[in-house]
Amino acid sequence: MNQTAIFWPVLAHVLLIYIVYCVLGRRRYGAVKSGEAKVGQYKIRSTEPVSSTTVAANLSNQFELPVLFYVLCLTLHATNGVNYLTLALMWIFAASRYVHAWVHLTSNNLLLRNRSFVIGAVVVLLGWIWFALHLLGVV
Repeated sequence: MNQTAIFWPVLAHVLLIYIVYCVLGRRRYGAVKSGEAKVGQYKIRSTEPVSSTTVAANLSNQFELPVLFYVLCLTLHATNGVNYLTLALMWIFAASRYVHAWVHLTSNNLLLRNRSFVIGAVVVLLGWIWFALHLLGVV
């Protein structure tokens, strides 16, 4: 299997981060334009208007659990551990982040948001378990 294929789910997640940055920019601009907020409110997060608070929180989320995803993808590539299973797991993780972001930025339904987070967390955990087995020579 082509070991560099592991970077496609990484690029998909990077695209999501830029999409969330764009949404955040649009919401902040809209809040200032409508008078809901003043530019100075964005100096510290605690004064950010409600219309963009959720987006800012989601953007922070994209740099928490995904750190484990990025490190796993890099270590899988470095050790020739990329196979169809690990690639599928990483795509599932990336898809779960899109679902998580969509729910967070729209309905913010906590049940759906939590489920998409848990799916992603479990998938990355399974990837790390597979990686450990790979290092041990078991798989």
